[in-house]
Amino acid sequence: MEQKNLILAIALSAAIIIGFNFILPTPEPPPEPAPGTTTAGGTTSGAPDDATVPQIPGAQAPDALLAGAAPAINRDQALAAAPRLRIETPRLSGSLPLTVSGGVSGASRSVGLLRIDDITLTNYRETLDPESPRIELLSPKGTGDAYFADFGWATTDASVALPAEGALWQADKDVLRPGAPVTLTWDNGAGLVFEQVLEIDEHYLFNVTQRVINNGDAPVSMVPYGLISRSGTPDVLGFYILHEGLLGVFDDALQEIDYSELQEDGRIVETSTGGWLGITDKYWLVALAPEAKRPFEGHFVHRGSNGDRYQADFIYQEGLSIPAGGSGEIGNRLFAGAKEVMLLDEYRDEAGIARFDLSVDFGWFYFLTKPIFYALHYINGLVGNFGIAILILTVIIKLFFFPLANKSYRSMALMRKLQPEMVKMKERFGDDKQRLNQEMMALYKKEKVNPMSGCLPILIQIPVFFALYKVMFVTIEMRHAPFFGWIQDLSAADPTSILNLFGLMPWGVPDLGAFEPLNIGVWPLLMGISMYLQMKLNPQPPDPIQAKIFALMPIMFTFLLAQFPAGLVIYWTWNNLLSMLQQAVIMKRAGVPIGRGKAKT
Repeated sequence: MEQKNLILAIALSAAIIIGFNFILPTPEPPPEPAPGTTTAGGTTSGAPDDATVPQIPGAQAPDALLAGAAPAINRDQALAAAPRLRIETPRLSGSLPLTVSGGVSGASRSVGLLRIDDITLTNYRETLDPESPRIELLSPKGTGDAYFADFGWATTDASVALPAEGALWQADKDVLRPGAPVTLTWDNGAGLVFEQVLEIDEHYLFNVTQRVINNGDAPVSMVPYGLISRSGTPDVLGFYILHEGLLGVFDDALQEIDYSELQEDGRIVETSTGGWLGITDKYWLVALAPEAKRPFEGHFVHRGSNGDRYQADFIYQEGLSIPAGGSGEIGNRLFAGAKEVMLLDEYRDEAGIARFDLSVDFGWFYFLTKPIFYALHYINGLVGNFGIAILILTVIIKLFFFPLANKSYRSMALMRKLQPEMVKMKERFGDDKQRLNQEMMALYKKEKVNPMSGCLPILIQIPVFFALYKVMFVTIEMRHAPFFGWIQDLSAADPTSILNLFGLMPWGVPDLGAFEPLNIGVWPLLMGISMYLQMKLNPQPPDPIQAKIFALMPIMFTFLLAQFPAGLVIYWTWNNLLSMLQQAVIMKRAGVPIGRGKAKT
């Protein structure tokens, strides 16, 4: 029975790790492309990269705004095509065109008045190289990876003169900065003045107040909208535990839509009062947040003619009726930046963007994963190193489960003391397995030993392992977070390899493709050694086959964990060392020799 429990524990461990390896694969990714980079099958040129203005609820849908199959131009050419308002903050830089983005005609007449299409994140680079390009999040129309946000108005009143594409805004400042809002003005010459008041905080949040001043003799009705348009299918990682695509919160419920799912459905409609919607990458997010108390209709749209184009948009279900001599306005928000957990929490609580923190994919175990992130973030604030924070958190977790683990290890130690009697039982009862099991259970009951106790430490470790894996994989705080020495990114695999003697040989780490786990780094090797030493604390199984399985386990785990995030391997190694210390103390107190010796009688 004892050996069966040990085999069960081994099988459970192997199943966990193998399951992570297949369901949650973690090959070291290539240098992360800037948002908007497309796959080989995505749009690289000639894509329709303009936007489809959302229709007024209940009205006939307007025609799509398509750019046609014109050759793509580079980013610098696109930025030079129109006068621009510069954007400067401590966290991002960019610009927006001072020309109206265009409009459509039909039963509902619409105009995309304001476009934000040039955002670079100044604090983030594509790779660890300090000279690598900064992350370019938004790109203008005309480029192969166009990615932008529009704010505009729609109306069914054919008498209203809307600004035509190319009309020029009048800006009261040259630069948009935190604490220094900019007002853009356009007069239609027929009594209506359109204004866009732009504000930006020190991070990534834009406030856009859309205002119409009616100096005419008759009231007008206008419906504000906002949209995000992205050309080409991004090169997503495709991991089960990570959502990349379109998403939003509608009436407090999170909706996640993969690119492939939207390609099949074409159009998905949601209604809500309060919430947000947008497009997410692993670490970056572009999202719209309508006014919290106004009902709106949200759409996720895919257009596949001449290349893939994805859109997330909203339009209010009730427009603004602007009387003669009066004005009307509505405020919306645009987030364009990095998915920093604490900042998203702040926007959720202080800006009132409902459940905005769900844009980080903490998954079904949110109740466990996010507290572990909070703990790591807090400890990192004290020690200034996420790797050290992992070590400290591991100690805290071990202390928290100390009574439970102590009981388990004590029971395991007592089982080692009973091993000589168990061997005698096997010799006495021979092939009578039923009688043997009855006698063993009676012995366990007499000595107050739980035969399943060996599985308990593993079961305790499973949820912590999974939660820490999620934190490592999905949070930008772990991206490029250094430990010590050669570990400069805890979210990536150990960059060293035994195949070049960890850098001692005059060649680099080879690219082995499907055989990448053969590139075993220093930390996976240390993890394997620690696992081997921990197993040495237990007596060798009497069965030769079982003994061989035990001997192979550290080797198998070393290969399986070779491409996991380095932070996770560090956690596993450190946890092994702490478990060894705890188990050794308990075995000594129970009179069980450490190693392969016989128990004291």
